[in-house]
Amino acid sequence: MTEITLEHAKTMIEAAENEVDEVGVPMCIAVVDGGANLVGFHRMDGAMLASVDIARNKAYSAVGLKMPTDEIGEAAQPGASLFGIGNTNDGRIVTFGGGFPIESDGDVIGAIGVSGGSPEEDMAVARAGLDAFED
Repeated sequence: MTEITLEHAKTMIEAAENEVDEVGVPMCIAVVDGGANLVGFHRMDGAMLASVDIARNKAYSAVGLKMPTDEIGEAAQPGASLFGIGNTNDGRIVTFGGGFPIESDGDVIGAIGVSGGSPEEDMAVARAGLDAFED
């Protein structure tokens, strides 16, 4: 099983930034390891200050629950299995798109979180970063 390295994080952040050029909204991009420890982070010029914590928390949520944050959001709706999860972990669980777990050999070994645009824009940028991961 591979561990997330700084080189992985840099490659993923660069790919995500290239996608930001298509989206046109400055963003924050966070990459964490399997223990939710920050490995790499980039705040683009002009990105919202609130997006710093949101990007990190999207990565935290994706690795902690081993699922994309948009799926967490679906499961967190009233009557669903994870309703109320956003109030746990000191409010760090994010329930909207932009965070994806990183897998190697079927195991979750880290995550990427992106914030700055709409959830759909964040997801597109995070997906570009995720697609650049090679173990």
